[in-house]
Amino acid sequence: MNDPIHAPLIIDVAGTELTQADRRRLADPLVGGVIHFARNWQDRAQLTALNAELKSLRPDLLISVDHEGGRVQRFRSDGFTRLPSMRSLGDLWMADAMRATQVATACGYVLAAELRATGVDFSFTPVLDLDHGESSVIGDRSFHRDPRVVALLAKSLALGLLQAGMGSCGKHFPGHGFVKADSHVAIPVDRRSLKAILADDAQPFRWLANTLGAVMPAHVIYPKVDARPAGFSAKWLQDILRTRLAFDGAVFSDDLSMEAARRIDGQLLSYTDAALAALDAGCDLALLCNQSVGEGAPLDELLDGFSRARRSGRWKPVAASERRRRALLPATPATAWDAMTRSTAYRNALDLLSNPGTP
Repeated sequence: MNDPIHAPLIIDVAGTELTQADRRRLADPLVGGVIHFARNWQDRAQLTALNAELKSLRPDLLISVDHEGGRVQRFRSDGFTRLPSMRSLGDLWMADAMRATQVATACGYVLAAELRATGVDFSFTPVLDLDHGESSVIGDRSFHRDPRVVALLAKSLALGLLQAGMGSCGKHFPGHGFVKADSHVAIPVDRRSLKAILADDAQPFRWLANTLGAVMPAHVIYPKVDARPAGFSAKWLQDILRTRLAFDGAVFSDDLSMEAARRIDGQLLSYTDAALAALDAGCDLALLCNQSVGEGAPLDELLDGFSRARRSGRWKPVAASERRRRALLPATPATAWDAMTRSTAYRNALDLLSNPGTP
């Protein structure tokens, strides 16, 4: 009996058009998705054509992007709406809570509708980290300090995403906002107890466990819980997220290209070993970003390493993980850009974003 199909690797492509190396890598059955960056953008027509070619090669590929709004928004021109920061929605909550939920839903709808009209399936949003005022890497990406406000605004935004046919990804479990260090260059350490974290930063993940389609863990070490960062910790991902919080969506690793992220138990792991460690801990999907530029040797190393790991039995496909990946693919066809921009739902959502404080 053959192993169940499981495509756990999310990779990037080099530029605005696919290279032969991109096509070769995308043909590997271990690749389950692509994540885009600003370098993959020239204009809407180019992005739409790139995504159409990706789907022609692999209809089951999950095409994704970090497109949150505010300072994390990959596509900002040629018709794409400049979306507000999540903190601005939290500020609106303080003035008019119900209006803020309306605007958050409108934000999610516009975000997803525009991406889907160009062929993007999924965005890694919303951020559920609390704004403790310490983290520069989170900052205004956070809705609020109060976990109740974060959960309700995130749920409203996720509703807007869903209305446009897109899932949601809560990040960064169990919370990145308390620590100051930037996990792109160093591993932050949060020395609070499990009880303190669950009572505060992890609450939005608990409350939204049956709303979110996916979760991305933090590259943060919580030493009173586990010596490993959350994304490599079976205690965090299996015992707490899956069992205690009853989350059954997809779990993505954060970007494994960050050197700090691959330093586990005092040792710098290879890309393959880091991805295997993330999957062993409970991730369904592993991201390796920004490695296709140039010759793309790290991506080839990862694909070759995973093929060897599968042949040797070091890694075995997981049917449930593949089910979770496929559940993030849109269930309905996207609306073409011109028809989308003429729709009443889109125009109403844009009006809310343009006049957030006007009932």
